[in-house]
Amino acid sequence: MSTTRMEAVAGGEAQAPRRRGVMPGGLMARLLPVLDALLPERVRAAPTEELSRGRLLVAALSLLLMCDALFLVSYVPHTEQPLPFIGIGAVCALGYGLAFGVLHWRGSTWLASLLLCAMLTGGYLATGFNTRSAATGAHVFCMLIPLVSVYLLGPRMGLVFTLMVSVDAALARPLLLGQSALTWGREFSTAFSLLSGWALTCLLFLARDNANLALERALRSLREHERKLTSLLENTEDVVCSVDAQGRLIAANPALGELYREVLGREPRPGEPLFPEGSPVRLLRTWKVCANQVLAGKRVRFEASPSLLKRPRVLDISVNPVVGLSGQVVGMTIFGRDITERKAAETQLGEMHRSLVEASRKAGMAEIATGVLHNVGNALNSVNVSVNLMSERLKHSRVQPGLARAASLLGTSTAELSAFLAEDARGRQLPDYLRALSEQLGRERSELLDEVRTLLTSLDHIKSVVSMQQQHARFSDDVVERLDVTGLLDDALRLQAVALERVGIGVRREYTEGDFVRVDRHKLLQILLNFLSNARHALVESGRADKLITIRVQRVSDARLRIAVVDNGIGIAPEDASRLFTQGFTTKKDGHGFGLHTSALAAAEMDASLSCASEGRGQGATFIIELPVSGEESRV
Repeated sequence: MSTTRMEAVAGGEAQAPRRRGVMPGGLMARLLPVLDALLPERVRAAPTEELSRGRLLVAALSLLLMCDALFLVSYVPHTEQPLPFIGIGAVCALGYGLAFGVLHWRGSTWLASLLLCAMLTGGYLATGFNTRSAATGAHVFCMLIPLVSVYLLGPRMGLVFTLMVSVDAALARPLLLGQSALTWGREFSTAFSLLSGWALTCLLFLARDNANLALERALRSLREHERKLTSLLENTEDVVCSVDAQGRLIAANPALGELYREVLGREPRPGEPLFPEGSPVRLLRTWKVCANQVLAGKRVRFEASPSLLKRPRVLDISVNPVVGLSGQVVGMTIFGRDITERKAAETQLGEMHRSLVEASRKAGMAEIATGVLHNVGNALNSVNVSVNLMSERLKHSRVQPGLARAASLLGTSTAELSAFLAEDARGRQLPDYLRALSEQLGRERSELLDEVRTLLTSLDHIKSVVSMQQQHARFSDDVVERLDVTGLLDDALRLQAVALERVGIGVRREYTEGDFVRVDRHKLLQILLNFLSNARHALVESGRADKLITIRVQRVSDARLRIAVVDNGIGIAPEDASRLFTQGFTTKKDGHGFGLHTSALAAAEMDASLSCASEGRGQGATFIIELPVSGEESRV
C-alpha cells in the first residue's frame, strides 16, 4: 500500500469562518454542474483557468439572453416606435446564440468571447444612437464591457472595447446630439468610470494571476516534496505508518504491508486497528501502555519480537504523537526498524570482548611470569657464580689436609708430646704451622662469608621479585621506602661483580653518597640490574680490551634525579633506538626482549622515565632513568 499524505483534524474543532463575499458552497455546488453542462467537452477537460473562463462566458451569455428577452417583453411594447428595438433585440439574441454556437463548434472560448464583447459594445452603441440620448451611457450593462472583456480577452482587448464605449459616451454622442455642458460633463464622468473599471479589473485580475502563479509554484513545490517523501517512505525497509487517536490505521508504507502479509496473509486496511485480533497478548499489552503514554504527549520507544513472524526478528519501534491545531494529540506516527542483525552483532561483539578479556588476562599472566623468570634468572646468575666459587675454594682448600697431618703428628707422639714439641724438628715447626693454618682458615672463612653475603643478597632479590609479582596478582600497593641511591647502586654492582670480573669489565663510579629518593627498592634494583646486564652483553660482543661501565648520578633539577649507565660496547643502531623498550624487541642472538620492556613498565609505576642514547654502532650506549625527588628526598 503506497504512502498517502493525510490531514488529521481533531474532533470538535471549530471550522474556519466563511469569508465575506464568497458564494455559499451549496448554491455554487448546484450552479457549477449546470454551467458545465452548457460547455463543450473540450473546455470541460481544459485547465482550471480556461474552464473558469468558459463558465463565465456561458453564464454571461445566458444572463444576456434572459435580459434580451425581458427587454423585448417589458420595454418594447411601451415605446412609440417598437420596430427598431425589436430589431436590436433580435440581433442581440442572434449574436448571443451565435456565440454559443462558436463555443461548441470551435471548442475554444476566445472567439466566442470576442463575439460576446462585440455584441455588448455594438448593442450599446446602437441603442444610444437609436434613442438619441446620452443617458444610455449610464446604463448598468455598459459597465459589464470592461469587466467581461478584461476577464475573457485580457487587458489589451478589454482596453479596446472600453475605449470604444468611453469615446462614444464622452465625445461622439454629445457632439452629434449637441447636448449641454452639464450633460457633457456627466458623459465624461461615465467615460472615466468605464476606464476606471477597466483599470481596477486589470489590477484585480493581475493580483489574481500573481496569486495563482504563487499558488501554482507552491503546489508544484509541495508535489515535488510530497513525491520525494513518498519515494523515501516507499523505498525504505523500515516500517512507517500513522494511526489515529483510537489506534486505527490511516496510512502505511510497503514495509508494513510486507509484515502484514507475513503475519496475517493479507494487506493492511485503513480504518482497521493497527494490531488486529490474533496479535500476541504481550504485544497488545505493550501497545496499549505505549498508546496511553503517546496520547499523553510523550515519545515512546521499545523493542518487540512478534512470535507470529515466520523469520524471528527484533524490531526497534518508535511511536511519536501527532498534535492538532488545538494542541491535543490527534494521532500517532510509528517507525519500526529491523535490528536483528545489529542485535546479533552486539551478541557476537560481547562474545569477542569476553574472549579478548580472557586472552588479555592470559597474556598478562604470561608477561608477569616472563618478567619473574627474567629477573630471577639475572639474580640466579650471581647465585650460580657464588656457589661455584664457594665450591672451588672448598675443593682446593689446603686447611683440611694440613690440619689432618698436624693431628696425625700429634696422635703419633701423644706419650712424649712435650719432648716432641721441644726436641723434634717437626714438633718445633708445628706451632708456626698451626698459626699459618689458622690465618689461612680465617682468610678462607672471610672469602666464603663474602660469597655467602652475595648469595644471600641474590636470594633476597629473588624473594623480592617473587613477592612483588604476587603483590601485583593481589593488586596490592607497592612498598615505597626512602633509600640512598648510591647504596642501591653498590648493591647492584655487587650482584654483578663476579660476572663483570670474569669478562674483564671495569667499573667507574661517578657519584657521591647522600642522594635519597622514595621509591620501591626492588623495582629500581630490577631496572639497574637490567641496565648492567645489557651493558655487560654489549661489551662482551664488542670484543674490545678496554671494557668499561660508567655509572653517573646527577641532579637535573630540584625535582628530578638522573642515573646513567654508560658503556663503550657495540652501541645501538638509530633505527633500533625507538623500539628498545617495546615488548619482544631485542638485538641479542639469544635474547627474548622482556628485560627493558619490564623495566619500562616498572619505571612508569614509579613515575620515572627511561631513555637510551647512542651515537651508532660501535660507539657505545647510555641507558638513563630519571626519578622524581621532592622534600625530604633532597640531598642530605
